[in-house]
Amino acid sequence: MIQTGIFTGYFPYALEETAKRIKALNFNTVQLDLSFKDMDLDTDSITKEKCMLIRNTFERYDLPISCISGYTNLVHPNLAKRKKNLDHLKKIIRFAHDLGSPYVISETGTFDPDSDWVHHPKNKTEEGYEECRSVIADLVEHARAHGVIFLTETYVNNVIGSVEETLRLFGDINDPHLGLLMDPTNYFEDHNIDNMDLTLNHIFDALSDKIKVSHAKDVKRSSGMNGVKMANIDASEAHALRGVGLIDLPAPGLGSLNYDLYLRRLSKDYPDIPLIIEHLDESDVPRAKAFIEAKLLANGC
Repeated sequence: MIQTGIFTGYFPYALEETAKRIKALNFNTVQLDLSFKDMDLDTDSITKEKCMLIRNTFERYDLPISCISGYTNLVHPNLAKRKKNLDHLKKIIRFAHDLGSPYVISETGTFDPDSDWVHHPKNKTEEGYEECRSVIADLVEHARAHGVIFLTETYVNNVIGSVEETLRLFGDINDPHLGLLMDPTNYFEDHNIDNMDLTLNHIFDALSDKIKVSHAKDVKRSSGMNGVKMANIDASEAHALRGVGLIDLPAPGLGSLNYDLYLRRLSKDYPDIPLIIEHLDESDVPRAKAFIEAKLLANGC
């Protein structure tokens, strides 16, 4: 049975209170965000002892940590900022097992200087790809040294965004310490959102063997507002994102994703995979969870 989870980052509290609130909603697992009101988890402040405290707290509430958020812009054009981003991500990879999971996740990033989610012309150049591939290869080597699997989450506006770009990356870095975070909504653009089932099947036909963890949000055409859309919530930019340009990315059940097909394809090869709900605020979590669980039940997942 697919395990329904939630990001800890949608619960902006101290460590114990976060675990308590998530357990009260009857989740089976969590994706861990290193952000709690009572802990300093800046790069230089992350220690083995803090990581084990976090892991043990969630374990006491019977909430295994299925994966760890390391979201950052891997190719930030400001090289000092990029180094800071990568140093923090590598620190998380180093302590991943102490946090309770072998999986650390990040998007691939963009060369846009102001937003992690906006397209930049360099993203789709050979130079941009090679720069990103080199960074990811280094991260995979670091992950291998620590017995960790680095998961890339593709997104259409980032360097690695299409099915074809994802396949190229995995072909160039053929290593068991590189995996895929499956979120089909991240592959939709204006040109393919009206071909929902065709696109979903293409995603799974091409990439199913790379999947380790999955996400649950939704996708739909925008009402017409351009630019980056952010929710006003106490959470990271990655959690506040609600869409860019012509595509909105709302919470599960609020868009046009064919969840029946998505879950059937996902469960066919991964019947016990964690499915992590996102793109919502705390007040909407019960509704989104009920939606996902009804879809899982209806599809025998």
